[in-house]
Amino acid sequence: MKQKIWFVIRLLFGLMFINSGLNKLFNYLPVPDDLPADLVRVSAAMAEIAWLMPLVAVVEIAGGLLFIFKRTEALGAIIIFPVMTGILFTHLFYMKAGLPMVILLLAINLFSIICNRRKYLHMVQS
Repeated sequence: MKQKIWFVIRLLFGLMFINSGLNKLFNYLPVPDDLPADLVRVSAAMAEIAWLMPLVAVVEIAGGLLFIFKRTEALGAIIIFPVMTGILFTHLFYMKAGLPMVILLLAINLFSIICNRRKYLHMVQS
């Protein structure tokens, strides 16, 4: 039963990042009108760097796909972690309204990393 629940969590988490990455590439979701002015300025500045958003989109799509499958979950969790860190700081500094959801998603990501910690040991051992 636990494995089925964890699969559903991985699936939803992965699909959320895939959707977010696809939206960065194709802009099919409307931007909310009530975004803070500071966040709009930061987003516009990041949009000026032509390669940044496509790179983040590809990382989100790849990480989301890898996170869904048990065999590649550990790699997906590590790939998504820097993006999650950026999302956390964005919500901490600019948009506190979404912070509970971000903390939940970060907890899922960290739980996955902790559960798969043995898979990372060979990277840090000398």
